[in-house]
Amino acid sequence: MRLDGVWLRYHRHGPWVLRQVDATIGPGEVAVVLGRNGAGKSTLLQLAAGVLRPSRGRVVDRPATVGWVPERFPADQPFTVGDYLAAMGRVAGLPGAAADRAVREWVERLGLTRFSDVRLPQLSKGTAQKVGLAQALLRPPGLLVLDEPWEGLDAAARELVPEMIGEVLAGGGAVLVSDHRGETVRLPGARRWSVTDGTLTEEASSGGSAVAVVELAVPAAGLAAAVARLRADGHQILRVREPAVPPAAGSPAPAPAAGPGVEAPDESPAPGRSGAPGTEPDGGWPALAGGSVAEPDGGSPALACASAVESDGGSPGLPGASLAEVDGGAPDVPGPPGVEGGAGSPEAGAGRAGVASEVGR
Repeated sequence: MRLDGVWLRYHRHGPWVLRQVDATIGPGEVAVVLGRNGAGKSTLLQLAAGVLRPSRGRVVDRPATVGWVPERFPADQPFTVGDYLAAMGRVAGLPGAAADRAVREWVERLGLTRFSDVRLPQLSKGTAQKVGLAQALLRPPGLLVLDEPWEGLDAAARELVPEMIGEVLAGGGAVLVSDHRGETVRLPGARRWSVTDGTLTEEASSGGSAVAVVELAVPAAGLAAAVARLRADGHQILRVREPAVPPAAGSPAPAPAAGPGVEAPDESPAPGRSGAPGTEPDGGWPALAGGSVAEPDGGSPALACASAVESDGGSPGLPGASLAEVDGGAPDVPGPPGVEGGAGSPEAGAGRAGVASEVGR
């Protein structure tokens, strides 16, 4: 698929959101769309998916089957999960029996079985996001477009997203994805498209440059401001967690002795933890090549700790890391696979402390 000299604005006399965008993505390729909030990332993804038409230029060779997952799934619809997915299977062109099989497969895989008879407006954000993923994959897409797909998902579902992306790529499809959580570090070899002030550039491959995990301690009262400053500098927040609360001074709590009815404490390390560089930190975060993971010290209750991934050379060292929040303006209704949305161009429409991990550059 190729974006050829694409410009877009939402109103005839409005500002240009995208200007002279030229990009190509082929079968088996994944590109991570990067950029700060409001840069035009979601607009670019909607153009690629066919939800929007360019004001100028053209999008050519878009695959016939497109899976589109918006940042905010449109859950305000009077359908149950099962009825909605069955209808989306028919929209994707699947015959009845094939649609039923695909719905069953993805409902089971994403843990939606007990929600089949629940109406969409009653779902939590994370469960609704799973429904959005399922509808995009009922028919294997030639192009899968994901706008913040990890947002709101539980740990098990987050682990599934890279697996789904890998299956699309293995089947000869292409994938475009945005993410501000740092989850795209799990997509090795991903191309990196950067959107800045409405223009698109492709970042050079990092070539395996070293990456380090840095632990930061910030006062609890200033945590929000510190995170905001880090994001403004182009770093990536990965997680926030509670700081350790030290025991009362002079009275450490001894471990209970093993005996009848008392379980001896487990001294073995947690799964995935070895404390050595290159291993997976707790909470399921992937190991970062060339970096190390350090635990924050006990600290005082007034301190929170922040982890940051720092890349030498002034650019993020991991392919696929996203640098900012997704810009606003994403439509609430996903377009049917392979169908351009709208009747024409867009102009026609008129104090708790925590630990934050940060991908830096």
